[in-house]
Amino acid sequence: MTLHLEAVTYDVASAADLDTAVTFWAGLLGRDPVAGQASGPALSALLPGPDHEVGLRFEVPDDADGPALRSTRDLHLHLTTRDDDDRRAVLERAASLGARPLDVGQLPEEEHVVLGDPGGRAFCVIEPGNGYLVGTGFLGEVACDGTRAVGEFWSTALGWPLVWDQDGETVVQAPAGGTKVAWGGEPVEPKHGRNPQRLDLVTDEPEREVARLVDLGARALPTRAGWLELADPDGNELRLRPA
Repeated sequence: MTLHLEAVTYDVASAADLDTAVTFWAGLLGRDPVAGQASGPALSALLPGPDHEVGLRFEVPDDADGPALRSTRDLHLHLTTRDDDDRRAVLERAASLGARPLDVGQLPEEEHVVLGDPGGRAFCVIEPGNGYLVGTGFLGEVACDGTRAVGEFWSTALGWPLVWDQDGETVVQAPAGGTKVAWGGEPVEPKHGRNPQRLDLVTDEPEREVARLVDLGARALPTRAGWLELADPDGNELRLRPA
């Protein structure tokens, strides 16, 4: 192992919000939560992904600023469906767990469905037959706010090829397939404080990988809650821990 994308981590406001988020996403994705972690806040839970799918982590941050002072930059998830019956089942399961429709400006002719989980975190249920997400698994994509430079940074950092690079939009995917990670290009939302979510990495060579990421354009930040923390070329926080 050199550098492995372990999870997308979401900050939540309280232990009750943590329980709600974990219950929803464990039920929707069919994953078993793992409480806590080797380092970091005590109030956290990881939903590990199956082969080639990224995990999800939810945690109550230890710092005092709180989610109210966090950046407005956001990311959201795309879930795939195999056919009309599967799409209907995913939507029904999401609704039974507490999801609700969100209006983010989607057009009437668009076939995907935009929902919010009980904490308001957006995700999309993608229509069956979407060729772009073939071979990704159920958690098909993590869609992020970011420039082309950030897509290039992550492609080199992870050793994942750019599978899309057009009009400033970039997408990376592991050579073996699985969850794609995408950046929408400019303009990028202004950054005010810490992002409410970040990408978490694990490595068996943390010092070497931190130095390599800095050489690629990242900026080292103070260690927080046991994690080595950096900022990508757009200033988005990312975290790294020993395997």
